[in-house]
Amino acid sequence: MLSPIESTLAISLFAAFADGDRCEPERARIERIAAELGWDDLSSISRQILMGKLSLSAAVAGLDDAEERRSAYELARAVCEVDGDLSPDEAAFLEELRSLLGIDWESSRHLDEEVDALALAPFSPAAVDLPPPLPEAVPDQGGMILRYAILNGALELLPETLATMAIVPLQMKMVHRIGKAHGVELDRSSIKEFLAAAGLGLGSQMLEGFARKWIGDLGKKMGGKKVGKLANQVTGSAFSFASTWAIGHLAVNYYEGGRRFGAAEMKAVYEPLLAKAKDLHARYLPDIQQQARSLNPAAVLEYVRGGREV
Repeated sequence: MLSPIESTLAISLFAAFADGDRCEPERARIERIAAELGWDDLSSISRQILMGKLSLSAAVAGLDDAEERRSAYELARAVCEVDGDLSPDEAAFLEELRSLLGIDWESSRHLDEEVDALALAPFSPAAVDLPPPLPEAVPDQGGMILRYAILNGALELLPETLATMAIVPLQMKMVHRIGKAHGVELDRSSIKEFLAAAGLGLGSQMLEGFARKWIGDLGKKMGGKKVGKLANQVTGSAFSFASTWAIGHLAVNYYEGGRRFGAAEMKAVYEPLLAKAKDLHARYLPDIQQQARSLNPAAVLEYVRGGREV
């Protein structure tokens, strides 16, 4: 039988595949995540699901605790909803999962509303005063991108699942703001296409954030024994900071260039940006840690919903 963390991971993988996106790029992204994390279980479970050797009911069987089941359902819905409204296949998957987990309708409605508040929040916030940029921030869009990167890096330092769920929606809001600054009004579908062209799947990106946190939790439960190569909060913070910074600057290049980049060009631009951002994380870690101290679940929701601007 799977462990609780393996079961939650398997359920989230089922969610990532629920819309029928089992293509080679999606599998390759999951394999890359597994290689970077040094966690062979991720690749193994993914292959078992894709080959039909692991059922959803078998994955659910590894969860005995009510809170674990609640968290698994919440994470699965977040992965399904990361690119917007649920497809019929995703809705059917979540209905089956809810039944297998033994979650009653009233409880699931509350969980659904909690995830919806993050995943489906409008991109355009109400008019609010922007905080002053950091002294080191580059002007204009560069400063805005840096603030999003610092905020997302800070979210990885928080223990709440809600914080990890907020990272991808905030990245999408950032891209929406960049597109709008260049006269392009983007919706979730167009942002998903933009990220996919750069080799970034929304579902697998959210899954990566959860996987990093799970590995850290697993390491703690094993009494400090090393589990995977990247099992600490600072590493997760560096990943979220770097991916947000790189996505933001890729979007600026893309929309300033009149959206003429092809997929190969976008990937060629993104990778050096990501490498540069990873080097920048240490420089801004004090700012990230300070931001984390000011955050709580209510503040995270305000950022996503637009009540507090980045």
